[in-house]
Amino acid sequence: MISIQNVTFHYPDGLDVLQGVNLELRDGEFVAIMGENGAGKTTLVKMFNGLLKPDKGIVTVDGIDTRKKSVAQLSRDVGLIFQNPDNQLFAETVAQELAFSLRNFGFSEDVIERRVTSILNTLDLERYEKSSPFVLSGGERKRVALGAILVWDPKHVIMDEPTIGQDYLQKDRLRNFIMQLVSQGKTVIIVTHDVEFVAECKPRVVLLSHGKVIGDGSATTILTNSSLVKQASLVLPQISILMKNLADLGAPSEIIDAYSAKDFVVARMREKAEAHARPLKS
Repeated sequence: MISIQNVTFHYPDGLDVLQGVNLELRDGEFVAIMGENGAGKTTLVKMFNGLLKPDKGIVTVDGIDTRKKSVAQLSRDVGLIFQNPDNQLFAETVAQELAFSLRNFGFSEDVIERRVTSILNTLDLERYEKSSPFVLSGGERKRVALGAILVWDPKHVIMDEPTIGQDYLQKDRLRNFIMQLVSQGKTVIIVTHDVEFVAECKPRVVLLSHGKVIGDGSATTILTNSSLVKQASLVLPQISILMKNLADLGAPSEIIDAYSAKDFVVARMREKAEAHARPLKS
């Protein structure tokens, strides 16, 4: 468990970025931390592996006070993928980038080769194995940075804006990969503004605004609350807007749900397509 107890933090300019934040993130949980720019999202997750220490309050990871451990010690179990991959990448090739942490942790060469190959395939990077990360597109570099963390199999995985620069196919691959990690009992935390991606994934959503938690609950509950979403300077996902429109049109209550509404519409579209495809009776 990652526990945040009454945490306050400010940067040297004196601005309070976090103000009395309390959260508990359980093992095997998938959580999306959302909010406006400057809400304190990235500052908060940097505390999970010790990059930042709270001014007041306590952050514990699996019962360990992060103030009493180094970043190197915490990073073995807490993997953080930065928002800007260029702050994380440095090796001459993609394969070397992925292998670096494993060698640093003392894995054998056969294990390194097996894990690097697996991550290359999983993240659709195998054709770039011998390429420099810095000649790749922004979205591709983002996937390399993701792979460089996931390859050592940390217990807690934190991704800062993982969908930036990714097309729908890559987002779908990322979503499936996240679900696989969660099924393995890993804690997955994403910092994101991508409401559509969150609506598709259905994680627990924590809303931050001006350094305070203003909402915490299921994606269905949080992302259909127009007042909370507006307060966090986000926009309702399209599926939530669809849900509201269906309600206004008098749709049955059993489909007035952000996700069953989508299934309902897809089913109706499929029925219409099949009806048009049937031959007319003479």
